[in-house]
Amino acid sequence: MIRDDIDVAVIGAGPGGLAAALGAWERGAKHVLLLDREEEPGGILKQCIHNGFGLQYFDTDLTGPEYADRFWRQVMATGIDYQPRSMVTAISADGALTCFNASAGRQQLKPKATVLTNGCRERTRGNLAIPGARPAGILTAGTAQRLVNINGYLPGRRVVVLGSGDIGLIMARRLTLEGAEVLRVAEILPYAAGLPRNVVQCLHDYDIPLQLRSTVTRIIGSPRLEAVEVTHLDSGQTEIVECDLLMLAVGLIPENELARSSGVTLDPLTGGPRVNDRFQTSQPGVYAAGNSLHVSDLADWVSLEAHDVGKQAAAYALGEQQEPVAALDVLPGDGVRYAVPQQVDPRGEPGPVTFSCRVREPMRDVELGLWSGERRLLRRRERVLVPGEMVKWTVQREVFAQETAPLRLTAAGEPFCA
Repeated sequence: MIRDDIDVAVIGAGPGGLAAALGAWERGAKHVLLLDREEEPGGILKQCIHNGFGLQYFDTDLTGPEYADRFWRQVMATGIDYQPRSMVTAISADGALTCFNASAGRQQLKPKATVLTNGCRERTRGNLAIPGARPAGILTAGTAQRLVNINGYLPGRRVVVLGSGDIGLIMARRLTLEGAEVLRVAEILPYAAGLPRNVVQCLHDYDIPLQLRSTVTRIIGSPRLEAVEVTHLDSGQTEIVECDLLMLAVGLIPENELARSSGVTLDPLTGGPRVNDRFQTSQPGVYAAGNSLHVSDLADWVSLEAHDVGKQAAAYALGEQQEPVAALDVLPGDGVRYAVPQQVDPRGEPGPVTFSCRVREPMRDVELGLWSGERRLLRRRERVLVPGEMVKWTVQREVFAQETAPLRLTAAGEPFCA
């Protein structure tokens, strides 16, 4: 039996899913179904006990669990239907969802609109293909975070961190506070990948060395990790570092398996779906937001984006969203790694369009440009931009309403090592 009484289904109950469900409800969707594979809502927020959440969305400084709790209280005050322990495995061409629930078993759901907010996953050792045995003591930063903050288990005493992503930086500090010795953070790039504030607060403040242009090239030990070989890329010199925990913080990837298997077109630059300025994917009625679309540096950005996308999905479900008139591609130009959304309707409903992008390298005295072909439509100045920090640029649609050439976002400035 297919359940077809759902206006908007939201897949994932992290910071994006909670906000998308609220947005859909506030827009007028009568039946919003929030699906999550875990028992409790909140996603990764539940294990992020550090503060720094909520400054943009709630205008206050919160820990991850406090941030999730605020959202959950708002959800409980509505008629949103929350269904935990539910895994969506497929989206058919007509928008039907195949869902497996721990209590109800296999379900067929036919919402009028669906929002993908199923987050992201960490790159693993398998993505890096580091030579050596497969001993205990090699963990992603997120796994280490869960073991320490949720399970109360310290997974190592002498730690090498590979990669300078934000979770790795935060966990370097966390492990230090728990009594472990973090020997170094090795980063293959000539600059830190995480936010500058995390480099200062998590490494510099605790005298944890950051070793740039370096990587782990061999795993040593069995059945437990005993050491790693660290190679300095510029000199070619190698060093054996004795440790019992190698923590990987080498980047995040949008959780795109559901979108990919369902035929949604993906962007090779972000790893997430391609979307228009309403955040609708290539499949009508299927929307994407947050880390399942493109990895954000702040949970607040995820929530703010998803809240608006939930409203767009509700408008579609209620039959109040007009079909796009035209489509201009949005491309990353010089100095820009990617741009979201990947398409805009120049003659769509009046109002602003927010572009998200990241620069390719740290730059000072930066000039951002929005171009149509060879003609610059807008420029914007920024003192400093780094790849770890997402750039948000809100532009009125009238700026490109008469354009026919693809739009490009560019960034030019003085490179430096952050």
